[in-house]
Amino acid sequence: MHIIPKRLFLTKGVGRDREQLASYELALRDAGIAAFNIVTVSSIFPPGCKMVSQRKGLALLKPGEIVFAVQSRCATNEAHRMVAASIGVAIPADPARYGYLSEHHAFGQKEQVAGDYAEDLAATMLASTLGLDLDLDRAWDDRREQWRIAGRIVRTTNVTQSSIGKNGVWTTVIAAGVFCD
Repeated sequence: MHIIPKRLFLTKGVGRDREQLASYELALRDAGIAAFNIVTVSSIFPPGCKMVSQRKGLALLKPGEIVFAVQSRCATNEAHRMVAASIGVAIPADPARYGYLSEHHAFGQKEQVAGDYAEDLAATMLASTLGLDLDLDRAWDDRREQWRIAGRIVRTTNVTQSSIGKNGVWTTVIAAGVFCD
C-alpha cells in the first residue's frame, strides 16, 4: 500500500474549557479540523506535494475521514502562562525530493519566536539531508538567506498559535500540517 499525499494545508487553533479534552476539541474546531479522525504522522513533506490554502484543503475532505497530519499541541490551566504550538515547513527546490515539517511546542515563547524556531528546525533538517552547511552559530535569517541563495531550499514557512492561560481553565493551542489528496 502506497499512501503519498498530494497536498498539504496549514492550520491553527485555540480552545478554552474547564476540561482539558474539551479545550483540545475546541482548538480543533477553531482550526477547522474537528470533524476528522486525525492520525499523527512524522515530519516528511512528500516529493511532489503542493501546499494549498486551508479553504481548498478542507474542501477535499469529508467529515469522519481518516486524515494524516503533523501536529503540535500545548496546553495549560495556569493563569498568565503563555503556550505556543508551531509547525515549520521546509520545501526543497527540486520537487522530486522530500522536504520536512517540524513540530514545536513551548511555554513562555511568543508566537514569532516559536514560529521562527519551528521554521529553522525544518530548514535545518532539510539542509542536513541536502548536504548544505549547518553553521548553527549563524542567525536563522542569515542561514535562511544562504540556503535560498544556494537554490536548494525554495520555501520555508510556519503556522503558529499562541495564547495565555487563565486560572482553572484549560487553554489548548494547536498547529497542524494536514495532508489531503
